[in-house]
Amino acid sequence: MRRTSTTLQNQIQVLLLMIGLLTACSLENKSFVNRQLQNLTAHYNIIFNANDLLRQKEEIYAAGFIDNYNSMLRVYQDTTARGAQTIDKELDGIISRANTIINIKEQSHYIGDAYLLLARASYLYGSYFNANEYCNYVVHSFPKNAQLVQHARALQVRTLLNLNKRDEAKVVSDTALIILQQTKKKKNEVEVYAARLQYDLDVANYDEAEQMAKEVIRTADNAQLRRRVTFILAQVQEQNHKPREAITNYNKIAGSNAAFEMAFNAQLNRIRIEEDQSGKHLSRIDRLKSLLRNQNNLDFTDQIYYQIGELYMAENKINEAIKNYRLSTKYSTKNQNQKGLSYLRLADISFKNKGDYIEAKKWYDSTLTVLLPNYPGYRTIQLKANNLQTLAQQLKIISHEDTLQQLAKMNEADRKVRINEMVDQLVTAQQYNPATTAPTAFTNANTPTTSLTTAAIAGSATFYFYNTNAVSQGFADFKRRWGNRLLEDNWRRSNRANSNITTNTQNTSQQTGPGVLPQTQQKSTDEVLANNYRQEITSAVPITPQALAESNIRVFNAYYTIANFYRDVLQDSPEAIRTYELLLSKFPDNTETPAVYYNLYRLYSEKSQAKSDEYRDLLLKKYPESVFARVIRDPEYGRHLNDLDAEFNAFYNQLYELYVKKQYKDVVTRADQLLLQYADHKFAAQIAYLKALAAGHQEKLQPFLADLQAILIKYPNDQLIAPLVSQHIDFINANQAELAARPTALVENDNFLSPFLPTPVTQQAVVVQQKPQVAKPNQTAPAATAPVKTASALFSMRDSSRYYFVVNVATGTTNLSSSRFGIGQFNRANFAPEAGIKHQLTNAGPDNQLIYVGMFHSLSMVKDYARAIIPLMPQIMKVPADKYSFFIITQENLDKLADKKMLDLYIDFYQKNY
Repeated sequence: MRRTSTTLQNQIQVLLLMIGLLTACSLENKSFVNRQLQNLTAHYNIIFNANDLLRQKEEIYAAGFIDNYNSMLRVYQDTTARGAQTIDKELDGIISRANTIINIKEQSHYIGDAYLLLARASYLYGSYFNANEYCNYVVHSFPKNAQLVQHARALQVRTLLNLNKRDEAKVVSDTALIILQQTKKKKNEVEVYAARLQYDLDVANYDEAEQMAKEVIRTADNAQLRRRVTFILAQVQEQNHKPREAITNYNKIAGSNAAFEMAFNAQLNRIRIEEDQSGKHLSRIDRLKSLLRNQNNLDFTDQIYYQIGELYMAENKINEAIKNYRLSTKYSTKNQNQKGLSYLRLADISFKNKGDYIEAKKWYDSTLTVLLPNYPGYRTIQLKANNLQTLAQQLKIISHEDTLQQLAKMNEADRKVRINEMVDQLVTAQQYNPATTAPTAFTNANTPTTSLTTAAIAGSATFYFYNTNAVSQGFADFKRRWGNRLLEDNWRRSNRANSNITTNTQNTSQQTGPGVLPQTQQKSTDEVLANNYRQEITSAVPITPQALAESNIRVFNAYYTIANFYRDVLQDSPEAIRTYELLLSKFPDNTETPAVYYNLYRLYSEKSQAKSDEYRDLLLKKYPESVFARVIRDPEYGRHLNDLDAEFNAFYNQLYELYVKKQYKDVVTRADQLLLQYADHKFAAQIAYLKALAAGHQEKLQPFLADLQAILIKYPNDQLIAPLVSQHIDFINANQAELAARPTALVENDNFLSPFLPTPVTQQAVVVQQKPQVAKPNQTAPAATAPVKTASALFSMRDSSRYYFVVNVATGTTNLSSSRFGIGQFNRANFAPEAGIKHQLTNAGPDNQLIYVGMFHSLSMVKDYARAIIPLMPQIMKVPADKYSFFIITQENLDKLADKKMLDLYIDFYQKNY
């Protein structure tokens, strides 16, 4: 068949060449002959070949698509799970062919087909925005070609779903379905129904999905598609609580010519439904085990063990589940994705159920090693593995504080009994595992001990001090850090009365002499460590209101960090929403409630408009003056909801205000949260720099120097911060002795460091040498009734030795302190103090603020400054980009900018003369 088509195509090409020679006409002429020639060449030379190549590419992508049978199958095996985008020569060739029709074959009838080719190629490339635009163009430009338009609409629905624009996808799909009902001769029925089916699955509208699946099966002429949708139909019928219908359809797949993996999973699903109906879960395990004895299922042994593990996991039989997951990995010889899923389950158990971070990390690494990168959810697993330590640290804080707070609620007698039980368990665990080392239980270490979703209940595996793994690790670390210390007052102090580490050690060693059993030494060691550990727990219990408040702050910060982590690092919106709302339920009124409301408002905007509006209204009603409320009310920001730079600037300004108020501890805490939330933001170095400065007011020189060096290592290419930090380090190295003698690295009102670490800029601290005026007494200012002079008459180029670079901010209410601080950072990194380059603030009327920098003594100098700083202004300015502009001005002309009218006249003058 392919050979016949090729022969026909060659004959047509020869015929076209002969016709072209006989007519000797230019293809540019709009004649009947040329139109026919272009139609033939466009259809057979380009459209035919391009469609054939596209079909092959779609088959290749479908063959490489990895189905996850543990969730709802997708209708299309397309590009939704592709990894990083790479150059595809075949797709580039299709795009080139389509452009040839559009640009050269403009008289043919296939211009619409060419645009549809561009849409399909863009879709396979993963360029969904372009694909959507091409589809839209086809729909509106070629309405008479019903088949082409319906094809475009079906593809547009799929494209919009990949862009997460479900509402728009529904509108397009509704239109396509209406046209199907109105048209007697159906065009592209199966494509329209299949696209709508995917929409229904995405929005979990399973009632309509069932009908759409039946329509696809009825109209599809492709047996493979019918089988796939039959499997989906059975899944949907399960969701619709129609187990008999689901079993019928799963049986159809199991008895068909479907790929064995699909048939096998249909059989497993049928077993699951039958056993769920009977309520005999053990019989299901028995039936699954019976499949192991069937040689036909040898290649699916790993999947069978995995399903058995899932059953045990659902029954909370963790050890049995682990056993079968391990067997699954053992027998996974061909299906790498199944091995990866089994590794993933083992990783989650280690992390969530066992609280063993080290083991979890190994399983996650194994998961990523064997799981194919195009597996759905691979990126999320990768992010979680890479950031597991951060999440684990916060979970441990929550578990630790929850446990201590539970102890605080007990009466003294019960508390003492409970602590003794905990210490006994710890000693027992240490005896079984004396070599265990890990961070101490009383520091914010990186070993998780609980799942976020599990309450810390005394006696459970997740109760902090009942987690023998974590407790024994802490006990060993205590011993390594403090040695064998007796329980006594001031036990931490090396110079305490009648006691020291050496004495303790000697007392212990004396017990190893003749006649003393090793068990006696071990008992004495255990008693010493247990007593010290008991005292450590007792002293950590938050009994006083102040201690309880501090404990709650630590819990709150941990939850808030986790929520931001899910939102920004893992990009897991459901978990982020759940954690934010959990935070609100535990801490309904806290300092970060406006931020929590704002985050929920944004997260719900893509899932539930009603919930999004609810949190927006709460924010505007309860916190109308918060920075988040102002962001929502800003109409410019409202049109760009995902403008991360605007959001970053708002948070940075908030952080900077804390720094101005010298609330350095709060700056460090808040900066840590923002650095987690904006870890990969292009301006994150500025937050790290503010944090380092704040910490420098609380710590000695060496930690401060380490903070600066860490900034330079992490942000070596930041053009604003890196040069400044390098200067700080050089200065510190040159003045090491003087700075090391200070109580803290930075002190207030310190002239010694002022050229390098100046005090913050405040909005009120504005120094203007000469207040600008409209005109001096000896100048001729226009009278109120006189004609207004032109810009050239008001301004001049006479003053050629006093220039300023000016940032004009078109708002009179925005606090520019943080922006001026950024300008100061740039100046200190590029000019020596003796250069005298300063930045000052003045107003040009009530709605314009002018930051003017100088003075520069020549036009070339100020132009060099402008060329250097303008590329960095998006990084420096903490106001929207459309709110500020730049110009150069002399001192004489600057003095005249008293209002908006004069400012506009000068800008006109500037544009004409500079």
